[in-house]
Amino acid sequence: MATSVRYDALIIGSGQAGNPLATALAKAGRKVALVEKHYLGGSCINYGCSPVKAMLASAERMQQVATAADYGVKASAPRPDFRAIVARKDAIIQAKREGVEKNLTEEQPGITVLHGHAAFISPRTVRIALLTGEQQVVKAPLIFINTGTRAAVPPIDGLAESGFMTNEELLDLKQLPEHLLILGGGYIGLEFGQMFRRFGSRVTIVDESATLLEREDDDVCEALRGQLEADGVEFVLGARVRHVSRNADGVYTLTATTAAGERRLRGSHLLVAVGREPNTDDLGLEAAGIDTNDKGYILVNERLQTNVRGVYALGDVHPGPQFTHLSYDDYRVVRDNLLHRKRRSAKSRPLPYVVFTQPQLGRIGLSETQAQEQQLDYRVATMPVRVVGRAQETGHSAGFMKVLVDARDHLIGATVFCEQGGEIMSMIQLAMAGNLTCDQLQNMVFAHPTWAESLNNLFAKLKKAD
Repeated sequence: MATSVRYDALIIGSGQAGNPLATALAKAGRKVALVEKHYLGGSCINYGCSPVKAMLASAERMQQVATAADYGVKASAPRPDFRAIVARKDAIIQAKREGVEKNLTEEQPGITVLHGHAAFISPRTVRIALLTGEQQVVKAPLIFINTGTRAAVPPIDGLAESGFMTNEELLDLKQLPEHLLILGGGYIGLEFGQMFRRFGSRVTIVDESATLLEREDDDVCEALRGQLEADGVEFVLGARVRHVSRNADGVYTLTATTAAGERRLRGSHLLVAVGREPNTDDLGLEAAGIDTNDKGYILVNERLQTNVRGVYALGDVHPGPQFTHLSYDDYRVVRDNLLHRKRRSAKSRPLPYVVFTQPQLGRIGLSETQAQEQQLDYRVATMPVRVVGRAQETGHSAGFMKVLVDARDHLIGATVFCEQGGEIMSMIQLAMAGNLTCDQLQNMVFAHPTWAESLNNLFAKLKKAD
């Protein structure tokens, strides 16, 4: 028989919004329960940002050793110890998991962590199937859904039967793939593709679209593809995979339709990275009357409230861009509205993001395509990175920078594809938030020789858009 417990707030999912919200509510004197059926910390710590970036750091170090001769340094050809690379990643992630658990269970009284699966049985009542085998019914006037997403699996003939990896399984491999096939040319596929190519795997990225990264301008997609091809990554774009099979030796065959006819692509491992879908199908949302869209994402207003009073959805589980920093901002929106009596909205906020290839792709504001679609009056400046002094001195000369400026000389968007692209983009974001003009940035005194100094020359190249 299930025991019944009442809390002031229930948080379903230990993600980048749910964890700090639990702490904030507990500090405000609320009795909080947080339920998680997998690892504490959410996808970012366990399956996303942190483990991927840890392994990317190993791939970057290999590249530094491989190119040491270009800097006058003699070194033997690097060889990856893949088990050691994965072990380093695991140690970093375990420390993060332990930090989250300590914060939730030891450092903040008032939080009860429940390990199990939660499902609604009424608008403000949830049944939790604990991992111990027991059941608990939790009632709370405030419920926050922070269950995130999982890898989407396309309906391709033979795919399920053949077996495949998502980002979760790929991160736990103990043997380096001989030939990694990646289905999907988004940022997940690109980061993994460059990483495993630098570790020594042959890599082929297959995508139905004719270009990479659908939100980016054509010049960005071409530059990024060119860089990865220079690393040895193969691309098969404009390819619709119709069938997947796997033979007795474990070799995958992807049969795809392309503009040039049918192609068969073979590899030792297959990663599916075509997008994400929400973890909402087993939450019993229908029992609570919570509205979703046709893809299962929970519909919310600007305060992240669902259509059911007292129930909120935070992070990737509601429609919109899926980034850790936006999930954390969801927490701030709810915290300020509930606890600080500040009116804060999740709409119309900045959307910075970084693709952690090398070079990095940093983006903020509008792309040039978006500015044209909105019929804005703007000027644009584009500059190749090879002319930047810091690039010449460090040897990181690939890529380019592009900024858009409106009729009042204020920045409306930037694309920075270069070494430290994410950091340079963040500088531009700060300038946008401070309402600085392009003239101020062009004439600002930056330390020499830094990457930041490139902004002086970049804004000098502004011209009317074609």
